[in-house]
Amino acid sequence: MDETFNRQAVLSVSQLNASVRGLLEASIPLLWVGGEISNLTRAASGHWYFSLKDAAAQVRCVMFRNRNAYLDWQPKEGDHVEARALVTLYEARGDFQLTIEALRRAGLGALFEAFEKLKAKLQGEGLFDAAKKRAIPAHPRQIGIVTSPDAAALRDVLTTLRRRMPSIPVVIYPAPVQGKGAAELIARAIRTASERAECEVLIVCRGGGSIEDLWSFNEEIVARAIAACSVPVVSGVGHETDFTIADFAADIRAPTPTAAAELVSPDREALLAGLAQHQSRLARQMEYALSERMQKLDYLARRLTHPGERIRQQGDVLKQLRDRLGNAMQRKLEASRAAFAPMPQRLNLSAVRDCELRRLRLQRLTHSLQHLSPQAVLERGYSLVKMKDGNIVRSSHSIKTKDELQVTFAQGSADVTVTQTKP
Repeated sequence: MDETFNRQAVLSVSQLNASVRGLLEASIPLLWVGGEISNLTRAASGHWYFSLKDAAAQVRCVMFRNRNAYLDWQPKEGDHVEARALVTLYEARGDFQLTIEALRRAGLGALFEAFEKLKAKLQGEGLFDAAKKRAIPAHPRQIGIVTSPDAAALRDVLTTLRRRMPSIPVVIYPAPVQGKGAAELIARAIRTASERAECEVLIVCRGGGSIEDLWSFNEEIVARAIAACSVPVVSGVGHETDFTIADFAADIRAPTPTAAAELVSPDREALLAGLAQHQSRLARQMEYALSERMQKLDYLARRLTHPGERIRQQGDVLKQLRDRLGNAMQRKLEASRAAFAPMPQRLNLSAVRDCELRRLRLQRLTHSLQHLSPQAVLERGYSLVKMKDGNIVRSSHSIKTKDELQVTFAQGSADVTVTQTKP
């Protein structure tokens, strides 16, 4: 057990209230509480203070500024509401109270549940798949609108289209946007636009309102008609914070009807400004191109000469070339004469030197030949021994007794018979 609740301990009031607050907040989770608003006070700080009551009891409530700022409607005295609240205790005064996290009109819980259930069902079927979304044409030839002819949203859409691109024709497919049977009529108008296929894009729109007012656009029949439409559909239902099933089924969601008109229509002023820029750029480019061509023409004109003048110039060039050729040939001839003038004397000296060199070389070769001649060897006292078949005897092993040999001397030769061999 917590030390705070020890029987022997004496608690201060602050400790008691803090402990009770902690117990309340820890043991009771966030919950929904329904009742009637009474004693509503909006403080200068932005916080709201009121009581929720029924026939038998009431409880104090506070909704802080950071929470009530998200409400798109203003509660008032006597409204029946459902509050998502945290049960707590205001310690300073010991008051049991609810801290409100969210607030909605009574009975909306069932609508939210139906909304989420249908959304999950259609999403499971792939009705909202991004791959199925079609692009909105940048320059539609005709725009269709499904809404009530009396709706302020229609006036906003037409005003925006007239301002942005007044030349685009508009076809209105009238249908009530709230009330009993409105969903069936909206779906029928969408199917009519799809069958006629006379527009390139279709706007389904209405102005803001409560969730009950917008509920026709949360019906399954409308969502399926949008998904089956043969032309791209832009949903512009309610304000920016309002989301309907039609928004998810459409090819693109616009936060407001006016925004839907802006999405489907090109901006005439922007197009004209862009056209003016292109026109200016084209004019500059044309001016530059013309200036460049004129400069080129002037350059070519300066180079252009009369044929007779051209022939005369070429004649001058030929004359210069002829003179240069004659001068060159004269200089070449003189140089050749100068080069050949001492030629006979140089030729004789060269011939003498060549003959002397050849004679000396012949002497060296003759001497070498004589030195290497076999006859010179024989002159030194050697002999040449041959077999009868003419093979030279180089070793005693190649002859035997009684072989007939021929011995050649420096002068003459002799036939001999081998009587004995020695190794």
